Amino acid sequence: MPQRFTLGLDLGQLADYSATVVVEREAQAGRPREPLLSVRHLERVRGVPYPKIVETTDALLSQHPLRNQTAFVVDKTGVGVAVTDMFVAAGLRPIGITITGGDTVNGNERDGYRVPKRELVGSLQSALQSGRLKIAAALPLADVLVKEALNFRVTIDARTAHDSYAAWREDDHDDLILATAMAVWHAQLVQPSKQLITF
Repeated sequence: MPQRFTLGLDLGQLADYSATVVVEREAQAGRPREPLLSVRHLERVRGVPYPKIVETTDALLSQHPLRNQTAFVVDKTGVGVAVTDMFVAAGLRPIGITITGGDTVNGNERDGYRVPKRELVGSLQSALQSGRLKIAAALPLADVLVKEALNFRVTIDARTAHDSYAAWREDDHDDLILATAMAVWHAQLVQPSKQLITF
């Protein structure tokens, strides 16, 4: 069975924000490949040493109702490689997501996935536009997540036709939106068969 929750963790450099998002997956009758997704937890920190992030993530995953019911996906790009090793050493089972600029998703639960940023963003946009992703307004940082979603832009290079994604203005952040996108992507990816699903 797929996990009920997915925790997405976007790791920033020590001077940047790291963001944690928990999404709950709820099956829709007659539509098993289109689960309802509800954001249940939003958190971001800056200037916190990675060992402390490992400790607080472990504590969060140990709480009810997340304990033994949560897939844990972490941005393995950049600093994420070393921090993912720290999660493994702490006894957690992170699923690494290396964010790429390519066109193809590959990998598996054990070894991690290589996922194009467009795939992550597309999953999030699809869930938002279809109304399947719910973000409670009363949730702390909900307004920040909505602002990040509104400020997130795609740019197409006219010469190469490659797409790039970034916050619209330099002082905007994209940590919560990326953590949410990873959680949403994984929550929609993993079906009972544990096979990669194409939507």
